[in-house]
Amino acid sequence: MKSFKGATVLVTGASSGIGEAFARNLADRGANLILTARSEDKLHQLAMELSEKHAIQVHVFSGDLSLPDTPQQLWTQIQSASLSVDVLINNAGFGKCGPFLEYDYQSYQDMLNLNIKALVGLTHLFLPEMLKKKDGGVINVASTAAFQPIPYLATYSATKAFVLGFSESLWGEYHEHGLTVLALCPGNTATNFADVANADVTRMTRAETPETVVEEGLKAFLKGRNYVIPGRGVNYLLANLSRLLPRRRVLGITSDIFKE
Repeated sequence: MKSFKGATVLVTGASSGIGEAFARNLADRGANLILTARSEDKLHQLAMELSEKHAIQVHVFSGDLSLPDTPQQLWTQIQSASLSVDVLINNAGFGKCGPFLEYDYQSYQDMLNLNIKALVGLTHLFLPEMLKKKDGGVINVASTAAFQPIPYLATYSATKAFVLGFSESLWGEYHEHGLTVLALCPGNTATNFADVANADVTRMTRAETPETVVEEGLKAFLKGRNYVIPGRGVNYLLANLSRLLPRRRVLGITSDIFKE
């Protein structure tokens, strides 16, 4: 894919943060959008703004992707609307920061459903049509947390490690067929993630803006990359700690960052 102009892009978690930044950037590039998130009112407000400003088509399908049946329902709704997805952006996800036993099992079930099961399900549903066209692909939002174990962020970092490995594996399977599967691996980003995760961001690196993360992600996708770490510098260093230091030392460093 050389350009997003005229393409139809499905963005999950599009009502705020990185997802909203994806929608705005893609609208600037002339893409048509399919937006999904739980907050229907926010989606409709964003859709109205972008469609009027950029003269593009913006479709809204609200839903909770942490529920097991929602990915299939979303695919059915999109098919019923006679829409064809050229690029899928699996952005929806959340984390919980703190000792593993601090949160109940249901919160982890929801996290696994959203961060992994919905991502795999949507990819499996929409990839065949892209394969027929031999164009387009998937952007999966992972994290620098994917590159090493992180105490006090154990389940979240494990889900993002899955996303990174899954995405790169699919890139290896399908890039020769004209598709790109990119793992976008941001570090600390100025969104509401920290509030939801109950994380103290003052101990982390300087936050990148969602706009910077998205711009670097979209450029990497158009170049056919398999993964990208926005911001480079400290983010790139942190992501590669496990290659530079013994794993127990890495555990000590990441534990100090996230321990309450």
